[in-house]
Amino acid sequence: MAGENKTRQTEKNVLEFLDEWVEGEQKRQDSLVLMDIMERVTGHAPKMWGPSIIGFGSYHYISPGGREGDWPAIAFSPRKAALTLYIVTDTERYADEIAALGKCKTSKACIYVKKLADIDTDQLAKLIEKSYKDLQEMFVVK
Repeated sequence: MAGENKTRQTEKNVLEFLDEWVEGEQKRQDSLVLMDIMERVTGHAPKMWGPSIIGFGSYHYISPGGREGDWPAIAFSPRKAALTLYIVTDTERYADEIAALGKCKTSKACIYVKKLADIDTDQLAKLIEKSYKDLQEMFVVK
């Protein structure tokens, strides 16, 4: 059996994390806006996952390779290079919605945004809502 996920929910205070970790007032303000959008859409309060991910809700997964664990339903990390958004399970599945966001980059399951001013936050909220509903159809979100 594959190992368990090393990224787990912690008891660290989210606002303390932002004060200690995030460089630059703009990224801190963008993080507060993201927290507001994600909490409003999911109905879950922000929780820290690992050292640098802010998550909203969670679900239990078992991967095809046997890895098992819990992961935030919707999340982001205010990394130095960009805001990393963990809001979809597969960026290809949401290609049209992601294209409507504006200036961003993607990987298999992440969306990278330099600053929120580069994207349409109303479209972001719609994408989060759609992805969150899809996730609820696949997993029990708590």
